[in-house]
Amino acid sequence: MSRFLTLLREQVGHEFDAHQQYIAIAVWFDGQDLPQLARHYYRQAVEERNHAMMIVQYMLDRDLSIEIPGGRPVRNDFVTVTDPISLALAQERVVTEQIEALFAAARTEGDALGEQFLLWFLKEQVEEVASATTLLTVAERAGTNLFDLENYVAREQIGDGGESADAPAAAGGAL
Repeated sequence: MSRFLTLLREQVGHEFDAHQQYIAIAVWFDGQDLPQLARHYYRQAVEERNHAMMIVQYMLDRDLSIEIPGGRPVRNDFVTVTDPISLALAQERVVTEQIEALFAAARTEGDALGEQFLLWFLKEQVEEVASATTLLTVAERAGTNLFDLENYVAREQIGDGGESADAPAAAGGAL
């Protein structure tokens, strides 16, 4: 089996892991009565689920075998508002590295279809890291003034645009 296909199969699991972690973050914000941050991370969770299903659809379209892996444990214990936001940023940076490794493997193996498929994901990761970085900066500046942070999230509608029109199709349809 090629390195690209091995990494692609693993990426399905990574995307579902990110989905679960974002749900845990959203639930924590909900429990802290921070509805705008909770809403943002619930949306992020759906987006990560959709990313996993995009990869699944690509594999189905290319007649590649697929196994949906079990997930890793998620972190649920946070002390400050910046803890889960920092975790989300770190998670997005890791996903970026994973997508870059996938793209490099496709290129090394001469898989032009794989490269083309991953271009959208590379663009998406630039946006994800940028918005997560900005959110962490705003949260750090807000300090204990969570009202300002909530207002920022509501006003800026971070990540509220949904998937772009050029997004790959998701197996079963995007949520």
